[in-house]
Parts: sequence; structure tokens; C-alpha cells
Amino acid sequence: MSRDFKVISGSGMQESTHRILSQEEKIKHLQNVTEVILDDALDVWNSLWREMKGKVTDATLVLPGAEKGFKPGCGWPEFLERLWLLKHHLDYAKKFCKQKI
Repeated sequence: MSRDFKVISGSGMQESTHRILSQEEKIKHLQNVTEVILDDALDVWNSLWREMKGKVTDATLVLPGAEKGFKPGCGWPEFLERLWLLKHHLDYAKKFCKQKI
């Protein structure tokens, strides 16, 4: 069960209402935020995997043509930026899930 309380602050005595979330609401919020973060991470992973299409198989075998040297179609800077973004999403999800509720 959530509870509402009022906070009065500032020289103008501004009033705002805040809620204290129940455990169930906190868990639902955790699930929602984690889902969004992991959706973003999966989008990045899919873009990286598309770059490798035709160079590797779904079983992750490297095809003979790719052994000569992999060069992403988007260019190395963008490819590496996507890898870094994927790491960032996964790090954030891990830290978020470790928070105390």
C-alpha cells in the first residue's frame, strides 16, 4: 500500500506531493526499468549481429571469406561505439538490479 505525504520547501513555501511506494510497486518499477534497459541492449546486439551477417553463421562459425578480415559496414568507429553502448546498457541493468528495494 502506498502512502502520500507533502513536502514544503523553498522560500516561497512550495508544496509538492510525494508517494512512498509499496514493495510490490517497487518491484514492478524495477521490472519495468530493467525491461527497457535490456530491450535497448538487445537492439544494440541485433545491430552488431546484422553487421556480421554473411560473415558468420547462426552457429557462430566464421565463414572462410571473413577470415581474411572483418570490416563492419558501418565502419569501425560506429561498430565499436555500439559495443561500448551494449556494455553500458548491461552495466546499468546490473547496477540497477543490485539496488536495495
